[in-house]
This record gives sequence, structure tokens and C-alpha cells, in this order.
Amino acid sequence: MKLKLALLLLLSIGVSKVFAQDSTDMLKQIEDGKPQKEKVYGAFKSSRVIMSQSIEMLKPGVMDFRILHRFGKISGGSYEFFGLDGPAVIRLGLDYGLTDNFSFGIGRSNHKKEVDGFLKFRPLQQATGPKTSPVSIVAVAGLTYAADTISVPKESPTSDRMANYWQVLIGRKFSEALTLQLMSTLLHRNLVSQGDHNDLFAEGIGGRVKLSKRISFNVDYYYVFNKIAGQRNPLSVGFDIETGGHVFQLHFTNATGINERAFLSDTVDDWGAGDIQFGFNISRTFQIKKKKT
Repeated sequence: MKLKLALLLLLSIGVSKVFAQDSTDMLKQIEDGKPQKEKVYGAFKSSRVIMSQSIEMLKPGVMDFRILHRFGKISGGSYEFFGLDGPAVIRLGLDYGLTDNFSFGIGRSNHKKEVDGFLKFRPLQQATGPKTSPVSIVAVAGLTYAADTISVPKESPTSDRMANYWQVLIGRKFSEALTLQLMSTLLHRNLVSQGDHNDLFAEGIGGRVKLSKRISFNVDYYYVFNKIAGQRNPLSVGFDIETGGHVFQLHFTNATGINERAFLSDTVDDWGAGDIQFGFNISRTFQIKKKKT
């Protein structure tokens, strides 16, 4: 009798465990079936459209070494080998991703011997599912310092060589093939020529159209509202080519400068007159800090 009771007890425990396990699995399946919030990545192939910052951010612990190079004007003709003979404008830069939503960078250009730095923060990332966000919002703040003695007299105070800019980027990855973003920008220069404005206001638009798994077509344009006579709106068009850890950008532009102060205030070339430069950007990323497991 006691043996029968013991066997009955063991059988009851076993059955209860099976039902408990089945209940847990069923609840898990129900939970897994609920829509999950998914952040949207891959809006652009890199953290830049062409000349502008993009809504894409560097991953934490990733350093991006960037070489930006522009040749002379194509309108120079065969004598100047359509601009390849120069003079060239070059910027070398290092960007670093501190977190998923915060990065910073520094760079140096031979245009006006300018050093620049920026902070980039993403308070909102596009996502699908619960608490969805239809767009990404990114804030950028930058500072530049021109060391040349041509645009700024040698005896001028340090403050005269400095400028700062503030940007709000609002963008959306509409599909795997299309991303668009708006770039509202305020540029302040401490020293300007007579008749110019210390503050420039600009609205930009950037876009990416995916052509294949590794190639996309990019457009980068700004309309400067209070530019003076002789200044032009900067426009760049080109292609991104991804090869492993590298992203190559081949582009054409009327902007000589390669940071926000330079291309918003120093662009004087006209696309209609053929004053276009061919250039390339090379982005090479390195995982400096180990990924969290």
C-alpha cells in the first residue's frame, strides 16, 4: 500500500512539472509573439553623407580615421588635367564613438590651416514596434580655429580666428533603398569682412539611394539664407562604395572647404560655370574598445 502511495506521489509530481513546463513555454511563446521595439540602423553607410554629418552614429569603442581629399576645378581643362594637378584641399580626421548615441571628433585641413572639433549626440533614434519613433534626431556642435595669416592678420587675437556651429539633423530611413535627412544649421564667425554677417543660417538636405549591396548614391546640399553677393550654396553628389572596414566616397562638389564653417561661408564656385571639383573620402574604422558580450 505504501509503495502504491509513493508511486502515485511521484507520478503526480512528474505530471505537475510537465504541465508547469508547458505553461511556461506557452507564456513565453505568447510574450515572444508580442511586437518588440526595434531600432533602425544603416540609414547611411557612414557617419557622413558627403560633406555633412549624417544621422548614423559610430558604435561604442569604434574609431573612424577619415581622409577627405578634393582636387582642383574641372574647368581648368586638360592643361590642369581637369583639376587633378591641384591645388588640392585635404582634411585628416579622427572620430570616436563613446556610446551608441554620443561621439566626438577632431580634424585638420590645409584650407586656411584650420583645426576643427565636434560633439555629436542622438537623443532619439528611429524605431519600429511599441513606442515607435518615425525619425532620428541628432544634435551636432562644432568649433573651428583658422591658423593662417592670410584670412586673419597675424597680430589678431585668438578669438578672431574662431567660429562655431550648431546643427539639428532630422532624418528617416524610409526603406532599405532610401534615406533622407534635414540639417538646420546656425554658423557664427567672430570675425567677418565688411558687409558680411557674423551669423549664417542654412537649411540642408541629405539623401542616400541604395543601388546595390555595397554601393549607394548620395546627395548633400545647403541653402544659405543670408549669404552675401559672390557666395554660393554648397552642393555635393557622389557614390559610397563599401569594402569591408573601408567606405570610399567618390564625389563632385562646388565646395572648397571640408568642414561646416568652410563650406557654408567660403563656397564661391558655381556648378553652372563648371567650377566643380572631383574628390574622394576614405573612412577606415577600428574597434579600439572591446565589445560588451
